[in-house]
Amino acid sequence: MHTTALVTGASSGLGVEFAAQLAARGCDVILVARSGDRLASLAERLIAEHGVHAHVLVQDLAEPDAARCIAEQLAARGLNVDLLVNNAGFGTCGRFEEISGARDHDQLMVNVVALVDLTHELLPGMLERGHGSVVNVASNAAFQPSPYFAVYGASKAFVLNFGLALRQEYRRRGIRVLTLCPGPVETAFFEIIGTRRAAVTGSMTTPEPVVRAALRALDRDRGYVAPGLNNALTAHLTPRRPRTVVAAISERITRKVLSPTTSTLPERAA
Repeated sequence: MHTTALVTGASSGLGVEFAAQLAARGCDVILVARSGDRLASLAERLIAEHGVHAHVLVQDLAEPDAARCIAEQLAARGLNVDLLVNNAGFGTCGRFEEISGARDHDQLMVNVVALVDLTHELLPGMLERGHGSVVNVASNAAFQPSPYFAVYGASKAFVLNFGLALRQEYRRRGIRVLTLCPGPVETAFFEIIGTRRAAVTGSMTTPEPVVRAALRALDRDRGYVAPGLNNALTAHLTPRRPRTVVAAISERITRKVLSPTTSTLPERAA
């Protein structure tokens, strides 16, 4: 039974839903994001609705020492983490040479570096206590090369392989590791990336069933889960084809993001 969960990217989308569903299970939550006001509002709601403890940690995960700062705040408050949900992340899309290098750097800091660093900070404590879980949020982009989403897709492929490797290392030591690979979800992701055309499959789901599927898979000690029939088929069938063929097919699907009607919206959510 998880008693305290830390959720990154908890100010919107899947992060809010993870916090809400975990609180509904009676789990205390530690909410991490850049937007203190949003986190405080969510914390108040979860306390009122579920009677749990909800702690707010304001931190930009693109900063190089983000995980260390979080660990120091946890220690100062005397908080242990039983479940780490590495949910924070964002994407870029378009022709690689037209995307800001600084923007892609921040993307890798949030999607990859902060995720690994925070796992380094919190997993040893789980081992000492003899139990714990890590949920890493990847994407269905993790299963194939994604032209015009090159850095985003590669970052999520890292998350998937990292999670599967950790699961094998720790499954006999009391630690569960799950990688969540959703398809397009109705969240602020598409405002941040700058166009709803980034949902290249043309269909979206909502956060509630995605998080519900993730927690159910964690309960069952699954290695990864790709919620939804079409998403699951992509996850299981795509890797069985030659990689260059997969990349060519993927390019035909993802090139629609280059439409001249693509809008420019805020770079990052709080």
